[in-house]
This record gives sequence, C-alpha cells and structure tokens, in this order.
Amino acid sequence: MTYFDFELTHCPVELSLDIIGRKWVLQIICDMFFGKCRFSEFKEGKPDLSNKALSRSLRYMENENLIERVIDENDATKVEYYLTEKGKSLNKIIYDLVEFTLENNTQYYSEETILKTKKGFKKQLLE
Repeated sequence: MTYFDFELTHCPVELSLDIIGRKWVLQIICDMFFGKCRFSEFKEGKPDLSNKALSRSLRYMENENLIERVIDENDATKVEYYLTEKGKSLNKIIYDLVEFTLENNTQYYSEETILKTKKGFKKQLLE
C-alpha cells in the first residue's frame, strides 16, 4: 500500500473490516452496548440469525478478544457475554455509523426520529 510516503504491509481499514465486517458482529456488539448479554437476547428481532450462525459469531468475537464469555459458577448452563476493552473501543465507530446513516438516508427517518435515535445511541455509546 503506497498512499503515504511509506509502505504499509497491511491496510488498517482492510484489517478492521475483516473483523467487524463479518455478518452479525456489529449487530451483536451494538446489542451488548444496549445491555444484552445472553444468547437468546442476541436473537431477539433477528429472525435470520440461526443458532449456528450466532454460536459461530460469538466464538469468532471471543477469539478476536472483542468479547469475553462468562459461565455462571452456580449453573453451567447460564452463559453471558461481555465486551472487552477492545470491544468497547468500537463504540465511537458504531456511533459514527449510526450518525452517517441517519444523516444520509433522511427519506427513511423523520427529523424527530433522527434526533431521538442519535440521542439514544449517544447515551449508550459515548457516555
């Protein structure tokens, strides 16, 4: 890559998109910012998300150190997932994506909806 006066062996944008561009990853991370942490909660409102795809995504995210898996010591069937610091660092990116979408797709949203959505995401992601 030679956009600069030095050569990068790996494009940073490409490396980031390899991680967050996988299907369901950003949606699951966004759910986690809004308090979801259980397998069944991640499936809510996502009829196309199969158990197999969700399991695969969670495992991938755990391997990438975006989330950690916590098993209840009193009940091994209770598993919760939490964002790691690396996962939490995506908050600004997610907010910027929301803001970009709202501002550039105004035909889908009323002005009131845009303001409420930005406020809701800002509260969860940036504070």
